[in-house]
Amino acid sequence: MRALKVLILEDNAFQLMALHQMLNATGVFDVLTAENVEGARQSLANRGPIDVAICDLHLEEGDGLELIRSLAEGREAQALIILSSAEPEVLEGAAYMARQQGLHVLGCLRKPASAAALADLLATYQQRFARQRPGLPLAQVCELLSLHELQACAGASAIEKYAVAHFQPRLTQDGRVAGVEALARWQHPVQGVLLPASFMPVLEYAGLAQALTWRVLEQAVSLSAEVRFATDEALPVTVGIPGSLLEQVDFAGRLKTLLERFGLPAECLTLDVLESAELNNGIALAEGLLRLRMLGCQLSIGDFGLGATSLQRLLELPFTELKIASPFVVGMAADSRKAAIVSGALRMAQGMNVQVVLGGVESESDYQAVIALGDSLIQGDFVAPPMDRTELLPWLDVAGFGPARPLRGPLGYGPTHAMGQ
Repeated sequence: MRALKVLILEDNAFQLMALHQMLNATGVFDVLTAENVEGARQSLANRGPIDVAICDLHLEEGDGLELIRSLAEGREAQALIILSSAEPEVLEGAAYMARQQGLHVLGCLRKPASAAALADLLATYQQRFARQRPGLPLAQVCELLSLHELQACAGASAIEKYAVAHFQPRLTQDGRVAGVEALARWQHPVQGVLLPASFMPVLEYAGLAQALTWRVLEQAVSLSAEVRFATDEALPVTVGIPGSLLEQVDFAGRLKTLLERFGLPAECLTLDVLESAELNNGIALAEGLLRLRMLGCQLSIGDFGLGATSLQRLLELPFTELKIASPFVVGMAADSRKAAIVSGALRMAQGMNVQVVLGGVESESDYQAVIALGDSLIQGDFVAPPMDRTELLPWLDVAGFGPARPLRGPLGYGPTHAMGQ
């Protein structure tokens, strides 16, 4: 694993020295230190972006929230550890604010810091992020993806050339493979696999976001049909769909043609509508969703709890699945409030006969907490990371896809990939 670069924002000289020594003891020697926000900004200007920021909230000059906002706006840190003596709800609120601005929050620690807890969080960073290439600024991505290839005359060929789907398995409570979720990736011959945060702004700018969705849909349907040919059972697949696409009158018809081309029953495809203000746009979207249910597709509300979807909409629209947003699941085992929210949503969905997916299961403690809640589908790097088609097919063979060979628990087999969608 590569060496980490860490910034500490702490205005207590003794605690700053102690944190520095803890980092050195864990093998982190590239450490920037600052006692105030301006000093942190100056260090970043002189030394460049960092991997992890360790940030106190209460400072004599300014506060840690100011630095968190600055780190996010300048994309100067990939992950954050919040260290403070503030109340738990303040720590959780600061973590939520940081996540909303695009920072990965490794954890919140109460003062005084524990060397073991700090080491665990840094190890988590190494496992989850250090092997992946960091997200790139938009200007670099434009150059990287050759924006001229993404103009109208060459857009389709660029999507065909570089866009690929990776697939993350979903398991039942008893360990059976229940299906996979297709995740868009950009396979660059030099830079490797890029995550959506890097390439989606470019595709949206070029008007190619819908073309990418169709590319992922085709690869997902093709995979399911291939598994059906080999096992006599189609692999259920889930694909994220923007609301604007669902509102198009011909979308259901085009999707039906795609399914027929591969001979795949519509009920094997779940369309994941990300929760957003788009879900409140009324008649056009409702009609599009109804057409898809009439076709036989399943419909999911993605990232339930973070967007604008109301419970009334869950009653009005024909959704068959609800995916609880990852921030509510990550750390659930140690946070009774998160556990209460997830448990309540699960009971509500069960009462409405709606399937529940719990995503973001990244640790054994959270996995056990999810198991204890009862019937749901489980998704996350702890049970299986995202894989490309060539990795997934042998994984499914080991997992024993189908009713004959259920798993006894999460598999340890499979590559470790970067997280995110």
